[in-house]
Amino acid sequence: MNETRIRMMELAAQGFCCSQILIVLALEGRGTDNPDLVRAAGGLCQGVGCSGEACGVMTGGACLLALYAGKGTPAEERHRLYPLLLTEFTDWFRQSVGGRFGGIRCLDIMGGECPAPDPAVCGPLLAEAYAKAMSLLLENGLNPALGREEQNA
Repeated sequence: MNETRIRMMELAAQGFCCSQILIVLALEGRGTDNPDLVRAAGGLCQGVGCSGEACGVMTGGACLLALYAGKGTPAEERHRLYPLLLTEFTDWFRQSVGGRFGGIRCLDIMGGECPAPDPAVCGPLLAEAYAKAMSLLLENGLNPALGREEQNA
């Protein structure tokens, strides 16, 4: 088991949900923290506030990509590849996860109302999504170790 998977398990044991774990990993990879952002990502837990809708792994992955390529200040423009990054990530998620579970909603993946996370299901999905997001960033010239303002856009 690699260090990232171990860290994911530690964060889950500390009570963080899928979307929050992806954000914490991205922030740690940059050597920063942002409790406000981590709290905000909590709104995506269990299919957006326990509604069972879009999986927090998918929405958290989209937030992770936006952290590197999205617009964050009035003077800043989103990275020119931002729409492509989101499209590639969500297309991958729909095909990969949606194909396995019959959909991309938390209810499709976990079943039941306000489904509780299952480490046996969510852990591998988190690892796959994190790897895919990091791969997309690197393939498109964005360094996950650097903040948005430090990237050459």
